[in-house]
Amino acid sequence: MISILNAVLFIILAPLIGGLIAGIDRKITARMQGRMGPPLLQPFYDVAKLFEKENVVVTPSQNYYVLSYIVFIAVSGALFFSGGDLLLVIFAFTLAHIFLVLGAYSTNSPYSFIGAERELIQIIAYEPMIILSAVGMYMVTKSFFVSDIMNSPIPVIVYLPGIFIGFLMVLTIKLRKSPFDLSTSHHAHQEIVKGVTTEFSGSGLGKIEIAHWYENVFLLGFIYLFFAFNPVIALAAIIVTYLIEIFIDNTFSRVKWQYTIKSAWIVAGTLGIVNLAVLYYLSGVMG
Repeated sequence: MISILNAVLFIILAPLIGGLIAGIDRKITARMQGRMGPPLLQPFYDVAKLFEKENVVVTPSQNYYVLSYIVFIAVSGALFFSGGDLLLVIFAFTLAHIFLVLGAYSTNSPYSFIGAERELIQIIAYEPMIILSAVGMYMVTKSFFVSDIMNSPIPVIVYLPGIFIGFLMVLTIKLRKSPFDLSTSHHAHQEIVKGVTTEFSGSGLGKIEIAHWYENVFLLGFIYLFFAFNPVIALAAIIVTYLIEIFIDNTFSRVKWQYTIKSAWIVAGTLGIVNLAVLYYLSGVMG
């Protein structure tokens, strides 16, 4: 019953928390740029306005893909916060973004095609690191279930510092922040057109934005797992991590897709694999 309650709470509260995080993000970004910035609740106003507009689509299948995208994002987060299998969570999370890519590919817009291809590149870049993170947590806690990892007294971050640093690198990709915001960006100055969301409008675009809010809450929850042994430290780590991501977003300009792949695979991947190799060796020696 507790697991079901946690899943329901995530589905209800995550959009509210995610929208507030987006508002805080905009406010801090504006202050870094010497501006007042929009109201804290501006993301909610923007989405509400999108739902008031006509949902113009190139092909009816776009509606199906957008609905599938937000449903699987919500399902992956609900599975995560209900303490489910981390591998199943990652599978649902990846499948959600495949539906977004298919929605972009279903149009005849060259800009949408480019955005879809860049979204696929980002999936290829970050997916190995997320899987390595799950494997590392299994090696430390001997379980893939989020509930077991959450309740483990073992300080996961102590055993997985390389995995954590690598995850932070791909987190920048997942939060769609510079320098890795290839497929689309939340900043107007980065885009002539909106990449993977070019051909989405009205309520369809509003659903994509809500899905991003779900996604951000899920990703911040993933950070929590590294520090779950102490909730206070975990919450502080989440806040500091997000502030660092905002700082990076406002400091670096977008890079080419080749650099994104190299960064995620060479730097993050190497850190992750070396960390797992050391952990495996230590477990063998101690065993």
